[in-house]
Amino acid sequence: MEQHRLKEGPLLDEKGNLVEAGYATSLVKTYSREAIKAKASRIKEWDYYYIGNKDYGIALTIADNSYMAMASITYLDFRSARPFDITKSPIEWGTFGKLKLPSTSKAGDLVYERKGFSISFRHEEGKRRIVARMENFGKKGQTFHCDVLLEPTTEESMVIAIPWKKEGHFYYNQKINALKASGYAKIGNTYLDFNKDSFAVLDWGRGVWTYKNTWYWASCSSMSKGHLVSFNLGYGFGDTSNASENMVFYDGKAYKLDDVRMDIPLTSMGKDDYLSPWNFRSQDGAIKLTFTPVYNRHSDTNALLIRSKQNQVFGTYTGTIRVGETIIEFDACPGFAEKVYNRW
Repeated sequence: MEQHRLKEGPLLDEKGNLVEAGYATSLVKTYSREAIKAKASRIKEWDYYYIGNKDYGIALTIADNSYMAMASITYLDFRSARPFDITKSPIEWGTFGKLKLPSTSKAGDLVYERKGFSISFRHEEGKRRIVARMENFGKKGQTFHCDVLLEPTTEESMVIAIPWKKEGHFYYNQKINALKASGYAKIGNTYLDFNKDSFAVLDWGRGVWTYKNTWYWASCSSMSKGHLVSFNLGYGFGDTSNASENMVFYDGKAYKLDDVRMDIPLTSMGKDDYLSPWNFRSQDGAIKLTFTPVYNRHSDTNALLIRSKQNQVFGTYTGTIRVGETIIEFDACPGFAEKVYNRW
């Protein structure tokens, strides 16, 4: 598969379509919500951070999906025989861009504040600072608080611009892997230390989406065999004939990958068996990974016209990704893989 590399310039033309589809390692295209010509209700913008290690993690989202906005905090604990998560996602209706998410991930702070609840994503001297507080978090009414600093380990990232086969519909996405974390989170008296072996990923998304979609996404950032390794793998929506979103990072350098397939095992009833080991493969044999699940953060929200069915599975990756003559090894590296269906 020959993949097209994006050039600098505006993302959209005068009709609201992509000027070009392809990939890059930075946000070379300029995004402007005002340049969109599709229905305002189809515009979706979000910043999502996952910060974690092999023992625990937190996820924070600020999203403006036009007809509704969501600010979400999740705490995940993998340490016990029965891993669990606590998620709280307040929803606000009819925002249509009033959250004013920045048009680039490189600058602009994002703050969401409501009674008893706040999330802020800020830039501080080349780093990112994530601060959040939520009262009545979880069943026991505990307060959640976090203050985490994220430091980039590479100047490169995974960036794609892809269209749908529908006028004015597109997705512009950046995944920043291997952000080195330092700081903490607290839930009541439980303290989470992110000062050792902890990394983060930013999922920065802007676009005009079609009504029904299914996506597969996998992410991993870790030290392995003395090297800093990470990847972004995914597929399932849009026209990816000009570029995939598959990229591996090795000691701070990005390498483009072709196709990937996530083989989720099936039960005897033919349903996805998310907690059995998955196999990751590619046609050219470059990707040979086994994902061993630890916990499935499952949710299924069904509200007539709107539905979101999510299986975000956390576990460890073992195997290799080959880039040219280099074999990149993943030795029980923590990460996640997900399958998400949206009718939105």
